[in-house]
Amino acid sequence: MSASSKKVIYAALAGNILITVTKFFAAVITGSSAMFSEGIHSMVDTGNQVLLLHGMRKARTPPCKRFPFGHGKEIYFWSFAVAILIFAVGSGVSLYEGIIHTIHPAPVENPQVNYIVLGLAMLFEGAAWYFALTEFSRAKGKWGYIEAVRRGKDPTMFVVLFEDSAAMLGIAVAFLGVLLVDFTGILIYDGIASIIIGLILGSTAVWLAYETKGLLIGESANEMVIKGIREIILQYDGIDNLNEVLTMHMGPDYILVNVSIDFRDSIPAVDLENIIADMDTQIKESYPTVKRVFVEAESRRMTTRSE
Repeated sequence: MSASSKKVIYAALAGNILITVTKFFAAVITGSSAMFSEGIHSMVDTGNQVLLLHGMRKARTPPCKRFPFGHGKEIYFWSFAVAILIFAVGSGVSLYEGIIHTIHPAPVENPQVNYIVLGLAMLFEGAAWYFALTEFSRAKGKWGYIEAVRRGKDPTMFVVLFEDSAAMLGIAVAFLGVLLVDFTGILIYDGIASIIIGLILGSTAVWLAYETKGLLIGESANEMVIKGIREIILQYDGIDNLNEVLTMHMGPDYILVNVSIDFRDSIPAVDLENIIADMDTQIKESYPTVKRVFVEAESRRMTTRSE
């Protein structure tokens, strides 16, 4: 994981701690359901940043006998856990609070406090969101934002960006709910705002879970990397056929490569060893995230039969 990923998480963590305290303070004083839901939202986000930092620390654990390929997938597991936490706690509590306050509306007192707190929350959250967006824009390169999320192998970057984007939307909805109650006197707008916040959190959680699921199961390297590996292998003499190139991300910065090659039968064993060693070196030098390369020498017929 890059240093920028950690900086994004620390920035979001600092912002969310401040926001959580101010939102709960406002919810206690005013009795606003939307503000309480926003407090839960920020509290969940704070916990999520702690889990991501824990995942990044665990992912750096060196390989051992039980985990010979290291612990890089820890970050994928904890990113998935974050998505579940957003859905189960953030969305669930917000929906519950919203439904209860829609059925049994309660008056919102001192709405000015909500306006001040939401303004401060927008300021803190906006700063964290801008920082996350800037780092993500730098990391995505030439890809579009949606494509970068789909192709990205470091979930910490887009998880924080998703959280901060959902938080900005939630703050806007809470502000609108408090404003409508203040101007119209219709109390159910507060509960409706809480329900909408819950739906925003739920949809964010579902998208995050979908994007991190593939990485957790074992997603392949990007097509550009696979194509480059094929080109490196095919430049060597003595190869009748490159049967297949299999790749899997064991972590954001750890790619495992397994290739099946039909070598020419006339190649001496010593030359074959040198070719494989050169391939291994060149692939790793061209793509530093490739940490392990396994080469299977088998005929095309055997590969076809095993499929």
